Amino acid sequence: MHSLPLPLLEFWSFGIKEALSCIFAVTFFITLAFSKLVPLGNLPRYDFVLIIALAVQFLMVYSGLETKRELMVISLFHLLGLALEIFKTSPAIGSWSYPEFAYTKVFGAPLYSGFMHAAVASFMLQSWCHLSLRLTGYPPHLVAILLASAIYLNFFTHHFIGDYRWLLTIALVIVFWKTKVHFKPMVREFWMPLPLAFLFIGFFVWIAENIATLFGGWQYPNQVNSWAWVHLSKIGSWGLLVVITFVIVAELKLFSKRKDKSQLTD
Repeated sequence: MHSLPLPLLEFWSFGIKEALSCIFAVTFFITLAFSKLVPLGNLPRYDFVLIIALAVQFLMVYSGLETKRELMVISLFHLLGLALEIFKTSPAIGSWSYPEFAYTKVFGAPLYSGFMHAAVASFMLQSWCHLSLRLTGYPPHLVAILLASAIYLNFFTHHFIGDYRWLLTIALVIVFWKTKVHFKPMVREFWMPLPLAFLFIGFFVWIAENIATLFGGWQYPNQVNSWAWVHLSKIGSWGLLVVITFVIVAELKLFSKRKDKSQLTD
C-alpha cells in the first residue's frame, strides 16, 4: 500500500487541526440547531444556548484545551462583543435583533451573543496551539493596538459621524503589509500574508453567520418575514472584527513570549 504524498498529508493535517480549533464554534451551532428543532419546555431558547456555552467553556478550561490566561482573553472579547450587540440591537440603531424572549437579555441582547464573538477568539487561540503559529514582520505594538481600537470604535461611531471602514481597511493593509503568519500542519512550515488571512477568516465567519441566522440565532431586518442570505458586505465587516480579535490574541502570545524570555535571562 502506497502512503499518501507529504503535501496531501500536510493539507489533510491542516484541515483536521482547523476543525479541532473550531470546537467551541461547532458546539455553538449544534446547540442553535438543537434548540430550534427540539422543544425545551419552559426554558427560553436563548437561555439554553447560554447554559451550553458556559458549560463548554468550563470544560475547555478544565480539560486544559484553554488556559486561565486564554480564558481572560476570551472573556474580554465576550464583553467587547456584548457591548457591540447591545448597541447594534438598540431601538435607535436596529442593525439586527433577537426577537425571542429570554431571562438573560440585557437591553435587548441575550448574554449568549457575546459568545459568538468569543468563539472567534477561541478559534484563534486553538489554531495558535495546533498549528504552531508564529508571526514575522509584526508592526509596533502601539500601532497595532491603536488600529484595532479605531476599527472597534468605527462600528459605533459610523452611525453618527460617517463610516470610515474603507480608510481603516487601507490602513490595515499598510500596517500589516509585511506581516506573515507562519503555520506548521505537520513537518513543513507554510506562511500567508496576514491581511489575506483576515479576509479568509472573515469569509468563513460570514458563512457561519448565514448558518446561525438560518437557525434563528438572530435576524437582520431583511430576514424578518423569511430567511435570506446575509449581505456580502458583512464579509468585510467580519474581516475587520477579526483584526480586533487577532490583535488581542497576538498581543497575549507575544507578551507571554517576552515574559518567558525575560525569566530565562534572569
